[in-house]
Amino acid sequence: MAIRIVRLGSARHADEGLRIGTVRRPPRGVPKSGFASRNWYDVWYPSLSPSPEAVKLGQKTQTPEAWKAFARKYRREMAAPDNARTIALLAALSRHANFSVGCYCEDETRCHRSVLRLLLEEAGAETL
Repeated sequence: MAIRIVRLGSARHADEGLRIGTVRRPPRGVPKSGFASRNWYDVWYPSLSPSPEAVKLGQKTQTPEAWKAFARKYRREMAAPDNARTIALLAALSRHANFSVGCYCEDETRCHRSVLRLLLEEAGAETL
């Protein structure tokens, strides 16, 4: 059992399970009824997305130092009690069920989901 970190909108893997969208906004131009069938997500959970301010910071990153600043800000946001409990819950669930979390970004290395992966692993999650 494990959490798969995915790009939303990509083809699903055979054993992926429930897909959780950790994005601030739903996909544009897609009716809610099409989110799951079009491989966006089954459940929208924007609490695990960066704040609008952090998103702006992340989108501007051009250097490793700027990316580290974004990662620190996002980690601080995820350290808030409700978010930390959610991460702990997902980590615990990863030992009993397959599911995925994701974002729209093409490059995971410059996406909050790379930091989310680390946070989940630090909490004891099994990830793919």
